[in-house]
Amino acid sequence: MSQDKEWSFPATLMPKASTLNFDLDALLSAIVELRALVPEQAFTANTLGTSRSGSGIVLDDRGTVLTIGYLITEAQTVFLTTRAGQVVQAVPLAYDQASGFGLLKALGPLNTPFVRRAQSQGSRSGDTVFLLSHGGMPHALKARLADKRPFAGYWEYLLEEALFTTPAHPEWSGAGLFNADGALIGVASLLLQQATDGESDDKSGQGNMVVPIDLLEPILDSLIATGLSGMPARPWLGLYAAEGDDRIVVAGLAERGPAMKAGLQQGDLIIEVAGTRVHSLANFLRAVWALGSAGVTVPMTVGREGELLRLRIQSADRNSMMYRPTAH
Repeated sequence: MSQDKEWSFPATLMPKASTLNFDLDALLSAIVELRALVPEQAFTANTLGTSRSGSGIVLDDRGTVLTIGYLITEAQTVFLTTRAGQVVQAVPLAYDQASGFGLLKALGPLNTPFVRRAQSQGSRSGDTVFLLSHGGMPHALKARLADKRPFAGYWEYLLEEALFTTPAHPEWSGAGLFNADGALIGVASLLLQQATDGESDDKSGQGNMVVPIDLLEPILDSLIATGLSGMPARPWLGLYAAEGDDRIVVAGLAERGPAMKAGLQQGDLIIEVAGTRVHSLANFLRAVWALGSAGVTVPMTVGREGELLRLRIQSADRNSMMYRPTAH
C-alpha cells in the first residue's frame, strides 16, 4: 500500500503508531502526491518553474484537496496520485494570495480518507507535531513546534503568526502538519535555515515554515464556491525586498509590475510609505496594506545614490498578472 521512495527518515525520527491515539495509517492515506504543469508563458514560470511537485491533503469526501498555493498557481494540468497508486486529474479551485493556501478539486473519486482540522492556536511551542508528506511512513516526520511568530516574505507576503517546526522535512511543499490528536493544524510552505528558537536539539537550525490552518476556516466556503476569499485584494507593488540593519532594499522588480512602471529601481532603499518611516519588511507591508485595497496609490520615499526620491506607485491586484488556463 505504501509508496516507498528512494529515501526514508531514520526510525528515530518517524512517528510510532503504537504510541499514538489516532489512526496514523489513515492520515498517511489522506496525503496525496501532486504534480502540476504550468505553461511557459505564465507569470510565475521563471520563478517557480513549469513543473512543480509536492503534497496535497484531502479535506472531504467530495475530492477537495488543500495544498500550498505556489504549487498550483497558473497550472494548466494537475495530477494527484494516492498512496494506493491511483492517479486522478484535478483542477485548481483557488490560490489565496494572503494566506498562501491553494485548493483543488479532484475530477474523479480519490477513495482515500480525509483529515480532521483543529485550530493551531491551541498548540504551543515545544509541542510534539507530525509533518506528513506523500510517500507513506518513510516520509512521516515526528517533529517539534519550535516557535510561533510573524513571517515576512520578500515577495510581498506576511503572516502575523506562522508556525515553525524542527527538524526540517526535505519534501515540505504542501505537507500537512498534525497535532498530537491527529488533527491538521497547518500546511508546510518553506524550508528555512533559521527556523528554531535556540532550544532545539537540531543544532543546524533548519526547519520548516508552516501556514496555520486557522487562516483557512473563514474563507474556505468562499474559496470552494467562487475561487476567491471574499476579502478585498491587497495592493501589490511588484517588488522583491530584502531587509537588514534596519533597512529595506529593493532586490528585484517584477517585469511589467507597478513598481517598475513607477520608476523604482533595484538597489533603491525604501525609507517611507505615505510619510511613515519603515524599518522592516513586515512594517513596510503593513504600511502599504493600511492604505487600502488593490488599486490604491502608494506614495513612497526612496534613497538612490545619496538622493531622496518621492514616487507614487499605482498598486494592482497580483492576480491580474496571472495566466488563466483554459477550462477543461
